[in-house]
Amino acid sequence: MDMLILPITPSGAFGSCRFKLKSPEENPAEYKRLIEVFQAHDIGCFFYNGGGDSQDTANKVSQFSLQMGHPITCIGIPKTVDNDLPLTDTCPGFGSVAKYVAVSTMEAGLDVASMAESSTKVFVLEVMGRHAGWIAAAGGLAKTDSKAPPHIILFPEIAFDRQAFLDQVRRTVDKVGYCVVVASEGAQYADGSFLADSGSKDAFGHTQLGGVAPSLVEMIKAEHGFKCHWAVADYLQRAARHIASATDVEQAYAVGAAAVEFALEGKNAVMPVITRLKGKGYRWRIDEAPLSKVANVERKMPRSFITRDGFGITARAREYLLPLIQGEDYPPYENGLPRYVRLRNVLLKKKLPAFKAG
Repeated sequence: MDMLILPITPSGAFGSCRFKLKSPEENPAEYKRLIEVFQAHDIGCFFYNGGGDSQDTANKVSQFSLQMGHPITCIGIPKTVDNDLPLTDTCPGFGSVAKYVAVSTMEAGLDVASMAESSTKVFVLEVMGRHAGWIAAAGGLAKTDSKAPPHIILFPEIAFDRQAFLDQVRRTVDKVGYCVVVASEGAQYADGSFLADSGSKDAFGHTQLGGVAPSLVEMIKAEHGFKCHWAVADYLQRAARHIASATDVEQAYAVGAAAVEFALEGKNAVMPVITRLKGKGYRWRIDEAPLSKVANVERKMPRSFITRDGFGITARAREYLLPLIQGEDYPPYENGLPRYVRLRNVLLKKKLPAFKAG
């Protein structure tokens, strides 16, 4: 029964990994050990789902296994809410996050509007997106008319101008009565410094971000004196399986199935990609791309997707985004809560002695 529930459980059920492999040139011992583990357990296929770093890892393992004389069929599987992998129309995971952010922006906007006359004037929602503003852009789908929120979107691709931002907040409050802002965690100044650099690094050497929303609120309070509220979507946006996009779920299954088919066909060091077909309606198919052209390449928001003032999305962006959030794929509910499964994730018995890092 657990296996029947697994398809509607958030992907965290499988566990995750944030271990950063260095390059084979820097630390060949790590790769040698990895191949030895594959050999010990008679593993011939390696499926690795994730974003740019994961695709880079799969590509490196593929190349090193050839050098070791024990070729491993390595297939990368696109899966990142950041939607920043190249060569694919979208990345599984993004459509559902986009739906969550758009719905949250719409609902929070209604709440702020109800209080704006005598209380809160500004609400800031901070969403994920280190260098690419795809998730922040999704908030723009909630804008159903010129006065509807979000009124301002902050993208990593557009240099943050403090005064221009504060002026836009004032104009919006004067015109609409309140202002809703969707801010990417990766919002940055013209010199490339982040608005919310915590000063620490993650396992992959990336700057740890967080705190854009309260930083913006402090600016607004200091300049205008408005009462403000803020929220950080954080893990909620990527774990919200209860409001998954049916289109996203369908594509996730499709790339997973294609990955297995590629391996059975003897393909190696490739990643299944989603290709958007031309014509009316949203139609797509699965193609493939070499991992060497995917690894460590970030796809950012095209400038044509962002309005001239840098604070919103264009019709072209809306045309791209809307199909990705279509349909609902609700999980079954039990006692008023989604029925999810928790896998035991019991590891196999180790066959090799403990690894000693060099």
